[in-house]
Amino acid sequence: MTISASATDELLVEQQDRTLILTLNRPERLNAISPDMLGELSAKLVEANKDPDIRCIVLTGAGRGFCSGLDLVAVGQGGIGGRETTRGQNRPRQLFDLRDAPINVMWNIDTPVVCAINGAAAGYGMDITLLADIRVAAASAKMAAVTAKRNVVPESGGTWLLPRLIGWAKAAELYYRARTIGAEEALEIGLVNTVVPDDELMPTALQWAGEIADNAPMAVQTTKRMMRMGLEESYDTAVDHLMVHLGAMFQSEDFEEGVRAFLERRKPQFTGR
Repeated sequence: MTISASATDELLVEQQDRTLILTLNRPERLNAISPDMLGELSAKLVEANKDPDIRCIVLTGAGRGFCSGLDLVAVGQGGIGGRETTRGQNRPRQLFDLRDAPINVMWNIDTPVVCAINGAAAGYGMDITLLADIRVAAASAKMAAVTAKRNVVPESGGTWLLPRLIGWAKAAELYYRARTIGAEEALEIGLVNTVVPDDELMPTALQWAGEIADNAPMAVQTTKRMMRMGLEESYDTAVDHLMVHLGAMFQSEDFEEGVRAFLERRKPQFTGR
């Protein structure tokens, strides 16, 4: 399969081997999320998750920022969030439905996502980074937990994700004080996996993605699913689910290839079957 071209130039799509690169492309607005970008990002994530040839997704931003959050101009005009303006009043058009929003799609897909944070990530943009499995940060990257300065909340999963990633107290510090932290502090508190010089960001992210893609996709994706489900399961339930998956994996061609490669002391060539 081949991933289709983006329907908007606000999201760039590129495939390198078994890695899909998605680039938020509104550099003049620090990649603020527009309605077109929002819909297309969801569509490409879903498409990649269904494509057996895509084994990892790298998400980054164009220019000097990763994502400054939702485009407040579009929000004010009713362009994001399912609202329309009538006679000067904002009136709900329908009950909100987030099932197809990038934040829920990123959470539910089994294909690993590596976020290459090339600059500031704020609001919705910061939440997107939290939803990635792995965060590689450029030295110039910043994480801006500044929603309290706008009289809004981290509506895109941040209040659920951040305490689980760095602990309650540190998450409270960032959100309540509306702090912006640099890459090194983000690394120190465990918010990013590594920090690299700016010009090494994409090479590093792609190297990590390539290492993920070299592994058995069924094993990687099942591990991600079990980690996600395990957050809400008891230990006994999680182990039981793992054993069900393991039984099927023992019957796969990739399991046989993994054993042969080990015995023959060579790199395995996994097909996903």
